[in-house]
Amino acid sequence: MGGLTGKWNTEGATGSGGSPPQQVVSPLSLTPPGLPSPDAPLFNCPRRPNLGREGRSIVLRANHFQISMPRGFIHHYHVSIVPDKCPRRVNREIIQTMVHAYSKIFGNLKPVFDGRSNLYVRDPLPIGNDQVELEVTLDGEGKDRVFRVTMKWAAQVSLFALEEALEGRTRQIPFDAIQALDVVMRHLPSMTYTPVGRSFFSSPDGYYHPLGGGREVWFGFHQSVRPSQWKMMLNIDVSATAFYKAQPAIDFMCEVLDIRDINDQRKPLTDSMRVKFTKEIRGLKIEITHCGAMRRKYRVCNVTRRPAQMQSFPLQLDNGQTVECTVAKYFLDKYKMKLRFPHLPCLQVGQEHKHTYLPLEVCHIVQGQRCIKKLTDMQTSTMIKATARSAPDREREINNLVRKADLNNDPYVQEFGLNISRNLMEVRGRVLPPPKLQYGGRTKQQALPNQGVWDMRGKQFFSGVDIKEWAIACFAPSRTVREDALRNFTQQLQKISSDMGMPIIGQPCFCKYAGGPDQVEPMFRYLKNSFPALQLVVVVLPGKTPVYAEVKRVGDTVLGMATQCVQAKNVNKTSPQTLSNLCLKINVKLGGVNSILVPSIRPKVFNEPVIFLGADVTHPPVGDNRKPSIAAVVGSQDAHPSRYAATVRVQQHRQEIIQDLSAMVKEHLVMFYKSTGGYKPHRIIMYRDGVSEGQFPHVLQHELTAIREACIKLEPDYKPGITFIVVQKRHHTRLFCADKKEQSGKSGNIPAGTTVDIGITHPTEFDFYLCSHQGIQGTSRPSHYHVLWDDNRFEADELQQLTYQLCHTYVRCTRSVSIPAPAYYAHLVAFRSRYHLVEKEHDSGEEGSHLSGGSEDRAPAAMARAITVHADTMKVMYFA
Repeated sequence: MGGLTGKWNTEGATGSGGSPPQQVVSPLSLTPPGLPSPDAPLFNCPRRPNLGREGRSIVLRANHFQISMPRGFIHHYHVSIVPDKCPRRVNREIIQTMVHAYSKIFGNLKPVFDGRSNLYVRDPLPIGNDQVELEVTLDGEGKDRVFRVTMKWAAQVSLFALEEALEGRTRQIPFDAIQALDVVMRHLPSMTYTPVGRSFFSSPDGYYHPLGGGREVWFGFHQSVRPSQWKMMLNIDVSATAFYKAQPAIDFMCEVLDIRDINDQRKPLTDSMRVKFTKEIRGLKIEITHCGAMRRKYRVCNVTRRPAQMQSFPLQLDNGQTVECTVAKYFLDKYKMKLRFPHLPCLQVGQEHKHTYLPLEVCHIVQGQRCIKKLTDMQTSTMIKATARSAPDREREINNLVRKADLNNDPYVQEFGLNISRNLMEVRGRVLPPPKLQYGGRTKQQALPNQGVWDMRGKQFFSGVDIKEWAIACFAPSRTVREDALRNFTQQLQKISSDMGMPIIGQPCFCKYAGGPDQVEPMFRYLKNSFPALQLVVVVLPGKTPVYAEVKRVGDTVLGMATQCVQAKNVNKTSPQTLSNLCLKINVKLGGVNSILVPSIRPKVFNEPVIFLGADVTHPPVGDNRKPSIAAVVGSQDAHPSRYAATVRVQQHRQEIIQDLSAMVKEHLVMFYKSTGGYKPHRIIMYRDGVSEGQFPHVLQHELTAIREACIKLEPDYKPGITFIVVQKRHHTRLFCADKKEQSGKSGNIPAGTTVDIGITHPTEFDFYLCSHQGIQGTSRPSHYHVLWDDNRFEADELQQLTYQLCHTYVRCTRSVSIPAPAYYAHLVAFRSRYHLVEKEHDSGEEGSHLSGGSEDRAPAAMARAITVHADTMKVMYFA
């Protein structure tokens, strides 16, 4: 624990509102010379120190099913197919055909194939180590297609080595064996269903859940093979996703553009209609309907500006001459088709330069295309209504799914000697006790959460702010929010705020109605100049509006003013719940502290100065190739920990690693030092959100090095102990109460505080599931925590307790949340920065283009400036 003497030079290290730091860290400069290359795993994850014992016991069932496997080998062959640009579905057909055609080689063996280049067989094929080349013919539409498949022995995969690792006798898990098992388990479903990632879907049968906009819900299931203690597990879960409805392109257009009846659309599309339609249909596959059984498929690359009766293309005549011909005329001459909608545009399909145009009316959206674009708010809510299932219902559905799949009768599963349990795995969990929360004011009450929830009735903030000077700006028109409604809202807010120990004293110093986003900056400048002591602006908004982004841009980044937005509907009809939630946010935006963990019951890590970091990277929506990713890191600023400061950076599109982490952590250490009056953290505990398993070594490698570098830059001998924990919510493990009496709430979920670190966790590494929140709707997903590094030698109980307690320190509600507060705050900070990047000319209020802003073509330096928060705002939790 060296280097805790000397003063730190803290000049210019905090996020002062000056020019943002330039991102010039080259990704390679972080590896000190003489170390192995950045891709060599320098750091190994720690072993599990012990099993947790805290909490009362609870019997659970997890949607993991044990796989029993034989001991021998699986033989791995490498396959390459020419031509090689085929979709996996076609590749599977090619290999299937090959196995049947060449019985001399394959005999009765049933190989499994991953759709790309890996083939696994139970026994070696009679081809030795030689490469063999086979010809395979698929009967195509019209003409047969011929493929050349070359095959060569690659390796033998040992299932015994896998068993050794699962029993904890070897440290490295043989990934090749897991992959082989995964391919075996996926081979048949990949041929029968539509695969999406690790899930399988089939077209709706006996249900129909339209989402609007040409989309609908498909139900399916997720399946993945996971190592756990002693046994391989098959993780099976029900899932649902949005697909495009298979329907005529005309109907798709009507749904997208809200045209009730195509016959009402007698005129060509307007420009804005065409743009909207293009955005939705571009990239989708369509098939043609005007050539009988020959339903050729194409991918849409554009929608023409001109209608079919005017869109022309160069037509080559029999005599070799080329003439310009319109699409409508061509269809009349060649197919004797008089177009019904010659005034509608055409779809340009295939490659752009080939000028292939198809009238909308001969195109049909191909079935089985998943929608990767972001759903609108409306669609999301419809989707949740259609798919939310209470925990007992979900468990029943999983059981039915497993019965129906009848895995042990899958010939490929049988071929490789696997046997899958038919029952959900029973596992022992523990329900951790919640921490007490300390409130302040005259009464200095404590709150004890019950089922993940507590309330503030009769309690006051630990440290409440007195609000003496405040303003109201109403961006809803006076016909929607009348003056008496504003007056009533003010009275109610004042009453509740004083109950909560954050008195809003006196009438607002300013209360005016305002129009659109362009009025925000002048009004705020006026307020700042006229009322130097102004603490808060309450902004009333009329539903979804571009005003919000502008209020936050001006308040957070330009002028450094605290703003609290509230929806018009909540002003017109006040409820104590909404008002007290507003107060929770306002108090921390003005530097107050809502509540703290009761110090005496905190884990012993608090005995010395410790800083908690939360980190997250948010990426732009899929299908956007230009917007940056945003990396956010928050750090605790006091010993409770209750107050956090934020740092944020724009970085390369879809880059998972936090590029500038070293500088960000250094800022946090300095801010901690200043705000605690000269303490240096002895320990750094990082909760890192948003990393998938495949990225673990990569992220650990870069980011642990970056944190260490930040410490050394402050002081050569400063070496605090670092614990690096990845938080994952995006996984498919679900836990259910075995005993009905243990179920909690309307949706029958596991109680808040349920922890599992055996049975379904990693064979040797330090990971655990913790469901820290009380499920309200659907089935709770427990968060998964994986310790990638730990200098601090945490025992299981201490880290699990600490993590659970941090879930109770989130300021925006009086309930325990599903991930620790620092990780949650990092997410809020990154999300807020998306708003800071919205340029005010762009109407971000429109449904679906949410946060699309004009940030596409701005230079990184300009974007870095746009998200740089004003120095005054930096001091408080503006993101709450």
